[in-house]
Parts: sequence; structure tokens; C-alpha cells
Amino acid sequence: MGTIRAVCVSSEKGTAKRRVEEGLLLEDYGLEGDAHAGKWHRQVSLLPWEAIREFQKKIPVEEGAFGENLVTEGLDFKDLTVGTVLCCGEAELEISQIGKECHKSCAIRQATGDCIMPGNGVFARVLKGGSVRPKDSVEPVGYNRRYRAAVLTASDRGAAGVRADLSGPLVRELVEKDVYLVVEQVLVPDDREEIVRELIRLCDRTGVDLILTTGGTGLSPRDVTPEATMEVGERVVPGISEAMRSYSLTITRRAMLSRGVSVIRGKTLIINLPGSPKAVRESLAYLLPALSHGLEILTGSEKGAVSCGDEK
Repeated sequence: MGTIRAVCVSSEKGTAKRRVEEGLLLEDYGLEGDAHAGKWHRQVSLLPWEAIREFQKKIPVEEGAFGENLVTEGLDFKDLTVGTVLCCGEAELEISQIGKECHKSCAIRQATGDCIMPGNGVFARVLKGGSVRPKDSVEPVGYNRRYRAAVLTASDRGAAGVRADLSGPLVRELVEKDVYLVVEQVLVPDDREEIVRELIRLCDRTGVDLILTTGGTGLSPRDVTPEATMEVGERVVPGISEAMRSYSLTITRRAMLSRGVSVIRGKTLIINLPGSPKAVRESLAYLLPALSHGLEILTGSEKGAVSCGDEK
């Protein structure tokens, strides 16, 4: 068990945060009033005081200098993994990412000469909201055994900001009710090279277990998601897409016009979903009950969500 040493917020990303006496963690959002809060997987950042204290031997820095929301003391994050559930004050967090890449224009690195967040920080999403204050306890109390997923929306109009992406957020909402944690949500134009590049990055660098794409599976000349998916795939899993089309045909004859495919790259399963929110909801309702079994075989690990109340 550790404790909270400091609670920090800032109104702008990429800047040092200021200490506050108390923070309010909002469910599936983050710290109230903080620039990093939002509907994504890095809602709250945590950094151990021990790493800051070591850095202070170089130059003086205060809590919040590296953009962290919560400074903890006495808790070794190196012993924890993605999916660990932390009871933190009145709130409940789930570790969603360990470390991160520090971009070249990082204002924190420029100000301090270095940034210890990439090697020492962790990120979490808020499972249960509540207040958090210095001296509150922070304790690993469970483990959500989840598959790490990414969602990619292919849409020219969506990428240009002309139309809101409704399907991508819906995919995330639906799969996170199951045994999946969406660690990236990407919106790209209907460009084959860009789709290929993002799929390879998510498979080879991010290392997600599952990628669900939405959009770009129709007959338009700009619908190239299946071609991009086949380009990166190493093995084809035709049964998934065939089953989804067969099920969708019981709802509408237009399902025969969908060209979506399913492939494996390394240990990542990539599945093309339709582009409309209605079709996404129908397809996932049919797909999800059987999907975890396939991922268990592919990744060699069985997942299943637990909560703080369950046995450690």
C-alpha cells in the first residue's frame, strides 16, 4: 500500500501541473479541471515520489513538474501491470498504460532538461469517481484481466472534421463493457497507405491484442479498408467476417455489399466492422460472445474482468 503525496492539475497539456488540496476524479473522465481528462485511456497520470526525489539531485523540481496528476509514495509501479485496479481515496482506477514516448517538442523536457514520466509514470482510467487528497491511501486491490484493443475509423469526412465520428466511440463503449480495454482510438482518412501505417504501428509497436476498424468496407472507390487490412495481415480468418455478413443478411439484404475481412498479424487480430453505428452495434452484439475464445487461443491467455470487491 502507498499514499498520495500530491494532487496536481493544469488547464493545458504539455505543461507542469499545480498542486491542489483536493481533486475530484470523475468516472471515465479524469480529474475535474485537468487538461488530460477525457474519454480516452490516459485519463489520470501517476508518478512515484521516489523517482522525483532522485531527479531532484540534478535540479530542483516540485510535484507536478512532469505533468503528473497524482504523486504517490511507497508504491512500486514496476510490480504492477496494465489492468491493475487501484483504490485511490474514494475512487477506483485501472492502470491502462505503463510509460509513454516523450515527443520531441515536450515543454516539460525543455524546462527540466529531461522527463522521467516515460520511464517511471503510469496512466489510468477512472472506474469509479470520488475525491482524492494528499495522505489518502492508494492500494492495488484487484486485476481486470483484459485484452488490449484499438479502434480505427476510416473516414475522409470524419478525418477532415466535416462529420463527427459516431461509430468509433460506439465501438469503444460496447467492447469496454466486455473484457477489452481500448488503449487507442484512431481516426484516419480513406487512404490505403495511412491505414496500413496505422495498423502496423498498432500491431508491432503498441502491441494490442485486437484492432476493430470501422468504415471503408463498401463499394466506393475510396473504400479501401479491406485492401489495407489484407496488406498487413499474415493469416486470414475468413469465418469471422463470413459469420458477421451471414448474420447481417437476416437484418438487411444490403449486408451482401460489405467487403470486410479479418486477419491476424503476429498476435493481433484485426476485424473490419461496417461504418454505420447501427451496423456496428448489431455486428458486435453477434461477435463479442465468441470473440474472447479466439483471442485466448491466439494470445495464450484467458481474460476476465474482476473488481475491487473480488479476491486479490
